[in-house]
Amino acid sequence: MNSVTDLKSGASNAGLMARRAAALPRGVGQAHPVFAQRAENAEIWDVEGRRWIDFCAGIAVLNTGHRHPKVMAAARAQLEAYTHTCFQVVAYEGYVALCERLNKLMPGPTPKKSFLMNSGAEAVENAVKIARAHTGRRGVIAFGGGFHGRTMFTMALTGKVDPYKIKFGPFAGDIYHVPYPDPLHGITEDEAFTAIKRLFKWDIEASDVAAIIVEPVQGEGGYIPASTRFMQGLRALCDEHGIVLIVDEVQSGIARCGKFFAIEHHQVEPDILTTAKGLGGGLVISGVVGKAAIMDAPVPGGLGGTYSGNPVAVATANAVLDVIEEENLVARAAKLGEHMRARLLALKARFDCIADVRGLGAMTAVEFCHGGKPESPAGDIATALKNEAAKRGLLLLNCGNYGNVLRIMIPLTIPFALLDEGLDIIEAALATVTEG
Repeated sequence: MNSVTDLKSGASNAGLMARRAAALPRGVGQAHPVFAQRAENAEIWDVEGRRWIDFCAGIAVLNTGHRHPKVMAAARAQLEAYTHTCFQVVAYEGYVALCERLNKLMPGPTPKKSFLMNSGAEAVENAVKIARAHTGRRGVIAFGGGFHGRTMFTMALTGKVDPYKIKFGPFAGDIYHVPYPDPLHGITEDEAFTAIKRLFKWDIEASDVAAIIVEPVQGEGGYIPASTRFMQGLRALCDEHGIVLIVDEVQSGIARCGKFFAIEHHQVEPDILTTAKGLGGGLVISGVVGKAAIMDAPVPGGLGGTYSGNPVAVATANAVLDVIEEENLVARAAKLGEHMRARLLALKARFDCIADVRGLGAMTAVEFCHGGKPESPAGDIATALKNEAAKRGLLLLNCGNYGNVLRIMIPLTIPFALLDEGLDIIEAALATVTEG
């Protein structure tokens, strides 16, 4: 069966959804009943020829947009050379060059080392492995609302039950969750620090904690940026107790937040940093970057994987870094974010169902509530808005502990005219949903 021929011969979204339901388990979700045929920058055309504005970017993967010419050229050139050797068997320069670049990009003066994996979850698991090898300790502290992956170990780190943990337990031990600061809902930084101190008294002594892992902007938790005070406080706490600070930048990194890594906003040097998503320009790759003395803790052979740092993905990742520098996408992300939040704050003044507009750089979100009360989350409004926007040709996704947060994950290469077209759709859709 030639899938391209099939699509050209009249496949429909509904027909493919029926085939999908018969062939795939229900646990593989799908936000929109749409099948892509082609894409360009911030637009997708489906198998029926309909055009969609993409405010999802493959869940913050396509920071350089769909099919960026330089990224595509790098992939084509590498495909003509070789596609796989397994780096641990026969190495290649592109892998080393990418690690050298990541080492320079990670903030802080301490010498760095890095290596490559496939997914964000793999990067996180390996970061914890390294922290345990370095410290000889077992415990890991994570935060409520945090998302770190769907593997058995990263699922245990993830601080959200529905849908990620339902029916999958028991989970890995020695993982402890504490509240993540959320000003809108009255969770203060002091409360988070007090919870950690109570852990040290009630559940695990500080000298047995290997790592604290934190997202500088929570993703699934609702696009909640951490404050500088909180991140610097975590750094001080880790220094006090010899704990490795792991900063999970799988979603917030690669220029999305108006710095190359979001943690740069806080003048904090992580011990280990994880990255993925936007790094590969749509191809599968992740990275673990950290202080050299910590990264060298595992024994030779303790790190790696058969497909990790695939040559084609490495080539596109190096091209992504070139594009970010050449097109000044770090600064552009900041401008895009300011533009989005200005327009969304104007909507907040009009609609009392908007509890908050927040974000960092181009990582922007709107939280919905009932009756102007943040304590009454309105997942129904967020979902209705997503669906109404889709009717008008805009792809959106929800997040948050109650599914009441609209997250906007535009490609950083999106033209401002197209961005405004999408924001116009959000405004019109919200008016339809709330005013009829």
